[in-house]
Amino acid sequence: MPSKQGSPTVRRLRLGQELRLLRERRQLTGAKAANELGWSPSKISRIEAAKTMPVAEDIQAMGTLYRIDSAKLDELFGLLRDADQRGWWEDYEDTLPGEYTRFLGLEAEATFQRNWEPQVVSGLLQTEDYAREVILATRGIARITHSGVRSRVEARLDRQRRVLHRADPSRLTVVLDESALMRRFGEPSVMRAQMEHLLEVSLLPHVSVQVLALDSLHPVSTGAFIHLKFVAFDDVVYLEQLYTADFVEDLERVAGYETAYDHMRSEALDEDESRVLIQRKAMLWRR
Repeated sequence: MPSKQGSPTVRRLRLGQELRLLRERRQLTGAKAANELGWSPSKISRIEAAKTMPVAEDIQAMGTLYRIDSAKLDELFGLLRDADQRGWWEDYEDTLPGEYTRFLGLEAEATFQRNWEPQVVSGLLQTEDYAREVILATRGIARITHSGVRSRVEARLDRQRRVLHRADPSRLTVVLDESALMRRFGEPSVMRAQMEHLLEVSLLPHVSVQVLALDSLHPVSTGAFIHLKFVAFDDVVYLEQLYTADFVEDLERVAGYETAYDHMRSEALDEDESRVLIQRKAMLWRR
């Protein structure tokens, strides 16, 4: 189940989606609706794409034009109130990329998350020391300050508390490439602690961790991605790159990522076999 508090990011997207559907039901183009309301066409498109937050007067004007009944209008005003709330991730928005804060807003209401990681241990499963070393590894490229590093580590730990350890956690399945367990970040003690933490988290009832062994056939050549599923919203795939991030929302492409993930998961070791391998890696990092 999604978080009972909901996510303002998802509410904003739902509000825009609802307004677009209501307009289309009246067979109005965006340009025609804008003309009737005395707005620019870009204002309609930005509201519907959740790039601009409407005010109550905007909702009222659109409701009149689209001939929305009072019950539906109350629903829209409810979404507007929820969308105007502040998400926990906004405390870190000065040091986090905009695309990533949008992802955190979506993740907050996802019911199911699938994560493929070929290079590093997934952010939700990282220890504090490992997370710091991963962030420091890109510091010279991304030009992150000391305070920025600290803020990003705090955001990562806060994310873990709010996603993995909330009262109604979403289901998380992760497939890690074996190389992610072998790539050193920090001292061997950091890696050993990370392997032990990974074993511990993998025992949570809502978490599944599988490892794609290096000696297995690699079924799909793709970088890391996270597939989010929702109850009342279309699936989204998040792709993170060095300087930017992308969201895949086209249903056909999202389905392709889902198929790719299922293929990799079927080729990976099962959960028990994966724990045995992770335990072996932990022992190697003791040297």
